Amino acid sequence: MRGIFDHPLPCPRVFEAQDIWHFDPSQTLWDIWGVQTDAGDLAQVDGASLWVMLCAPRAQDPDMRHTCARLRLLMRRDRVWHDCGNLLPDGFSPGSREWSGSTRLDLKTNVMTLWFTASGRRGEEVCSFEQRLFHAQADLVFTRNVPVTRNWRDLTQSVINTGQLYTDVARTPGIPGRIKGFRDPYWFRDPANGQGYLLFTASKPEHQSTSHYDGVIGIAQASDRYGLKPFELMPALIDADGLTNELERPHVFVYHGLYYLFWSTQKQVFNPSGVQGPTGLYGMVAPSLFGPYQPLNGTGLVLANPSEEPLQAYAWQVLPSLEVVSFVDYWGLKGRDPRADHVLKARQFGGSIAPSSYLELHGAKTRIVSTGS
Repeated sequence: MRGIFDHPLPCPRVFEAQDIWHFDPSQTLWDIWGVQTDAGDLAQVDGASLWVMLCAPRAQDPDMRHTCARLRLLMRRDRVWHDCGNLLPDGFSPGSREWSGSTRLDLKTNVMTLWFTASGRRGEEVCSFEQRLFHAQADLVFTRNVPVTRNWRDLTQSVINTGQLYTDVARTPGIPGRIKGFRDPYWFRDPANGQGYLLFTASKPEHQSTSHYDGVIGIAQASDRYGLKPFELMPALIDADGLTNELERPHVFVYHGLYYLFWSTQKQVFNPSGVQGPTGLYGMVAPSLFGPYQPLNGTGLVLANPSEEPLQAYAWQVLPSLEVVSFVDYWGLKGRDPRADHVLKARQFGGSIAPSSYLELHGAKTRIVSTGS
């Protein structure tokens, strides 16, 4: 990552007021991902694509959304977005909140498989930072041209974290702003051998870590073809011990024979005594899933927020089509700090779908082609 500020940062355009819109002004949306096929392509159903985001009632303190997050199903048809309601039925999740994951759809059977993070425990009086990975299936049907999930079933804990390979966040949760991770499961089938895996955000266990900044990208191997049984944990795929506390929303796909691995990291979770980086989308490339990896663009940085609006978006996902989706975080600040002004913080939190960017990939080099509407 050294030398990251020696060159102009790769940035999309600055968002404007017309970029910030909501299905329902009373709701907040964040952490978007597409419903994909088993091969990773965006699933197309009846001429539309399906998406999932986290959702919560809009509050004066935007940070409160993490204490009541639910998964929300969305549809995009002819560039128009439609809200399709909560993805999971009430009381189905074993957590007190539903956090990010990934979703696959079998286009032959219309069976949807969801891997997600159950945060906390159902019924707990005080929200905890415990994170567990689960998966379940449902049938996708269309009612009056609106997608609906029915018959949710086979809720299974995807992996059991014993604390040997990754921090057990039930015992070592961290502190607000620097919580430990065991979340964001992302399903990937390796085209080289057909084996299925889960990638996830994790933290290095204390007995192996050299720093409080101990973020890693974890990986687990499926024990059956479709990832419906418990997975086997494996050693971390990427280790950022000593550099940063979080490598969030990891995802990978194969493009022109190379494996591109991406994640998001915020500026404030970098080790202040080490190499610094901006809030942005980072990535590495390798000839195989298990490496060896080299940082994209020499530093790992693929996309950063504009310097004049360093908080405008977060939680990027790169699709195999090279469209980059994210959500609008704090926009239109013009150099002001939302942490110092509660009114500004509430007013300038977007909580909506951000304009997409588009990439070009050429080996270990990337370039932002455009930012759309």
